[in-house]
Amino acid sequence: MVANAGMDVARRMWTLVEPLHAVTYFAPQARAAFEAAGLRGFWRGYFAGRAAPLGAVGPGPVCATFFGFAPAMVRRALPDVWSRATPAAALAARLDGARAALTAALPGVPADHLAQAAAALRRAAEAAGADFAGRPLAAANAGLPWPDDPVGTLWHAATVLREHRGDGHVAALLVAGLDGVESLVWRASLDSSRDVLQPPRGWTDEQWEAAAERLTARGWLAGGAATAPAHAARDRVERRTDELAAAPWRALGPDATARLAGLLEPVAAAAGRVLPFPNPIGLPALGGADRARAAAARETPRAGSHRPGDRGNGGIHA
Repeated sequence: MVANAGMDVARRMWTLVEPLHAVTYFAPQARAAFEAAGLRGFWRGYFAGRAAPLGAVGPGPVCATFFGFAPAMVRRALPDVWSRATPAAALAARLDGARAALTAALPGVPADHLAQAAAALRRAAEAAGADFAGRPLAAANAGLPWPDDPVGTLWHAATVLREHRGDGHVAALLVAGLDGVESLVWRASLDSSRDVLQPPRGWTDEQWEAAAERLTARGWLAGGAATAPAHAARDRVERRTDELAAAPWRALGPDATARLAGLLEPVAAAAGRVLPFPNPIGLPALGGADRARAAAARETPRAGSHRPGDRGNGGIHA
């Protein structure tokens, strides 16, 4: 069906957009910019940078919107970070670090190609603006001023789009009846691992095991392994995430989306070399089969179906 083809395009576009945004978490230039702003330590920079579009918020809104983090971990960072850097300073550091990281990662990409990609991705991010209801992180980032350079524009547009998808993914997880730690235990049983997901989210062993017990009682785990209902739930959650993320690409139109995918492919591949694999955000390495699937997004959507075997987190757990 055409709708399913559109969902498939939404998933492909995520693999091209997410690497552009994610340099802010993994590139040394990003961490250096946060430290220069007074946010020493990775997690201070992370929480301040990602929460800053919301203003000087406390732990409550961050636990709600970031979803997968243990509240105790969030409380260690917030509101303390605002005594070290204002939201405006955190935003400036975030953009400066991301801009420096992408500039270092993209020396082989011609300037005119970057300018075209940035302009096209901005149009996609602006197209998402009609679909911000219930999407606080996307709306907060979209409300920030646009950078006046192609690299900054590219990163900001990618950020609006990834938070748009991420807000929808949180909604899909909630509809599935999962809380933050349950979503991670469940995912670890499917396509990741506990050692990749638990430490960066701050959940204690006791909290992790309690969540595993709840999922076992629900019939989603058996001996720590995912059951058939758990796999079926993954298909539903991922399908719903893609449905909720498809609006910007529908608004942009198939031809413009195809052109944008072609522009982003080399840029995303270069940015992806900055990222670790595996990673907590569930992003696959853009190479081999993933590169071929990304190329599929450049085609006009036709009748097709969602491929349950093609996984990727909604892109929020970074």
